[in-house]
Amino acid sequence: MFIKKSIFGLIVFLSITMAAKSQVKIAFQVSFTEPQAHYAEVEMNMAGIATKNYVDVKMPVWTPGSYLVREFAKSVEGFGATVGGKAVKAEKVNKNTWRVYTAKANAVKINYRVYAFEISVRTAFIDASHAFLSSANIFMFPAGMIKTPSTVKIIPFTGWDKVSTGLEPVAGQKFTYTAPDFDILYDSPLEVGNQDIFEFTAAGVKHEVAMYGGGNYDKERLKVDMAKIVEQETAVFGENPNKHYTFIVHNYAQGGGGLEHLNSTVLGASRNAYSSERGYQGFLGLVAHEYFHLWNVKRLRPIALGPFDYENENYTTNLWIAEGFTSYYPNKVMLRAGLINPEGFVNANLGGIGTVMNTPGSKINSAAESSFNAWINPAYRPSENGNNTFISYYSKGQVIGNLMDLEIINATKGAKSLDDVMKAMYLQCKTLKRGYTDAEFKAMVEKVSGISFTNFWDKYVTGTVDIEYAKYFAYAGINVVNENEGKSIPYLGASVARTSVGTGKVIIGSVSRGSGAWNGGLNVNDEVVTIDGAPAEMALEKMSQITSKKVGDVIKVSIVRDGLKKDLDITLTANPAVRFISTINENATPLQLAVRKKWFGN
Repeated sequence: MFIKKSIFGLIVFLSITMAAKSQVKIAFQVSFTEPQAHYAEVEMNMAGIATKNYVDVKMPVWTPGSYLVREFAKSVEGFGATVGGKAVKAEKVNKNTWRVYTAKANAVKINYRVYAFEISVRTAFIDASHAFLSSANIFMFPAGMIKTPSTVKIIPFTGWDKVSTGLEPVAGQKFTYTAPDFDILYDSPLEVGNQDIFEFTAAGVKHEVAMYGGGNYDKERLKVDMAKIVEQETAVFGENPNKHYTFIVHNYAQGGGGLEHLNSTVLGASRNAYSSERGYQGFLGLVAHEYFHLWNVKRLRPIALGPFDYENENYTTNLWIAEGFTSYYPNKVMLRAGLINPEGFVNANLGGIGTVMNTPGSKINSAAESSFNAWINPAYRPSENGNNTFISYYSKGQVIGNLMDLEIINATKGAKSLDDVMKAMYLQCKTLKRGYTDAEFKAMVEKVSGISFTNFWDKYVTGTVDIEYAKYFAYAGINVVNENEGKSIPYLGASVARTSVGTGKVIIGSVSRGSGAWNGGLNVNDEVVTIDGAPAEMALEKMSQITSKKVGDVIKVSIVRDGLKKDLDITLTANPAVRFISTINENATPLQLAVRKKWFGN
């Protein structure tokens, strides 16, 4: 009887608590009184909160998809609160939390400003021409109420007349949108201004493209080619889970990068690069990468990536799948869509292998370790020694996806591919309503392929062995050789960067592990004075012509370090870099032809 009453009491308590939370109403209003100074004014109204004497509101410290604690709270100023029109006490209690003393009032209005002046796809940026609102950088959430719905009303600055976002509009209320919870809100950036908008429909989904910054893009060509990418990627997974999708494209003199969201993406592009074939294909590759995230990582995701903890790091060893496979698939998709040819596809994959093998850190850092260490990734926090200690989970994951695809196709004699794994894992995550574990992903690979992948995992996922490129490409009847194999090419192993234009100074920018420069004690930031007696203004040229020497030769390098002159004797080592050449095997077996056909996408 006691147990029954306790359970009944708990149910009643939970019901009351849930009902109370469901009655909480949160409404944001964002306006811009000084966009030229890079500010957004945010008003946050909360009602139905009369449960205790205060309410805590928090600013996220990072944004999903970009694994770095960015401390968005640093951009907040002018925080204040009112109840019934009267100011109430508000204080900051930790780096990203403000406590508002409401005295159990039912409603409170909070006002604060956000300074936004960092151009990237993951951070808010505001100026006189537009406002890009990366939501985790703008909106605070009440502690313990991540699952609470909210509305967002945008009041554009004078002369701005458009808003582009993946959020659902509120009927009858201009520039007002709704989010069922803060996970959706933080996954939905907003572009406000006078962006150039065009649309296309693909896979039964309406797509909006919002172009900011101008550019020499051809809308009609983009509509056709972007639609091809959407159709091919939807075919991999068998369904497109969206009703609508928004591309926010920021065109700058020099731009790049992208960030995925549930039904939108933000892309950085160079405004005048669309007219060159290389630039155009580069943009389409970025589109293909970020759109593939619609499934891979947003829905087919590692178990650690959702629900998110917005105040701390979220660790996973599987970013080599989430980002790496998403780096592998764009070339595959573009080949199937007719946007690149088979030679370009093969060379792109060999180039990816070369990048990994030519990075010293690939011998130190595994794909799983690289994923787990994303939060201290040298790409986000640059380090002169990064290449010696770290391999990108993008690069290594792309290679693993390539090898795994060929292994599965070969094992099933052309019947199955990595596509079947991705689709099955997507459906599993959808059914279980949670992310996958590393063991579950490996089990699905083995189920689809019919063979064990334990050795593969030990080598390429948790290990750091050299890549058996010839073996895997031979599955498809493609011969690959390392042009540098067997050669003894001397190199110094240091890169240089010219500084103080006009002074002739040459400064060391990086030193490669195991090279002559590394062994001989040449350091980053050393100023090169002479190499074998050649003066500073000739040093850069001499370093690029070091191949006139032999492996084992000793060169004399004079440097200035911390204002003191120093002479180094450096013994040249052999250049370990690989350089691939591929040829089609004209005598390919029927199995090799079947593998190639499946790999290329028929």
